[in-house]
Amino acid sequence: MNIVISQSMYFPWVGMLEQVRLADIFVHYDDVQFSKGSFTNRIQIKQPDGSTGWMSVPLQNLKLGQRIDEVTVKDPATWVPKHLAMLKTSFAMAPYAKDALDLAECVLSQPHVTISQFARASLVTMSDYFGLTSKANFVDCKSLSIGGTGSQRVFNVVKALGGTCYVTGHGALRYLDHELFELGGIKVCYMKYQLKQYQQSYGSFTPYVSALDLIAHTGRSGLDCIVSNPVYWKNFE
Repeated sequence: MNIVISQSMYFPWVGMLEQVRLADIFVHYDDVQFSKGSFTNRIQIKQPDGSTGWMSVPLQNLKLGQRIDEVTVKDPATWVPKHLAMLKTSFAMAPYAKDALDLAECVLSQPHVTISQFARASLVTMSDYFGLTSKANFVDCKSLSIGGTGSQRVFNVVKALGGTCYVTGHGALRYLDHELFELGGIKVCYMKYQLKQYQQSYGSFTPYVSALDLIAHTGRSGLDCIVSNPVYWKNFE
């Protein structure tokens, strides 16, 4: 039973879809403090000159210590048209641009209020496009009513969900108490990202842009690029 726990990210990169592919249960971890400068409300997209630029959701009334699921966005009418225009420019040469733009518009036309809602919808909608939601069960961590912080809380969430393996990204290397999981009978694995290339517009390939780029350039055959697998933490380099 693979458990993935992640803070929501706005139209995230392919690596997040790879985590969804591996998850039996994917936990939206948004009842934690919002970090300014994170990928929660912004993502990179390629530009015609070959560089990457940021597509950021403007936030309003942000307070110190506010949780991700409490952070509200500014009136969508003030930024959604700009985001759609940026994506249209980025995907102008892409064969499946319409798929990506229709998907983005579907998410951005929904009456969401918080960045958590927009980010979750973006991940689930892209995952569904590739058929990844048929296996993964999405859970809101807040609904589990599990308190605590850090490794202990993550462990408690995995345990409560009946997980036998916790699959996570590289960021957890900095803080995760691996022995806690070992003693509790839960295997910890880190993603070994393959960064598989596909034909992109505008210069050399970069894997760190929104997965909308994968959709725009490959359509549903992009599933062949969502291939990374986890590695047991003791073997991870």
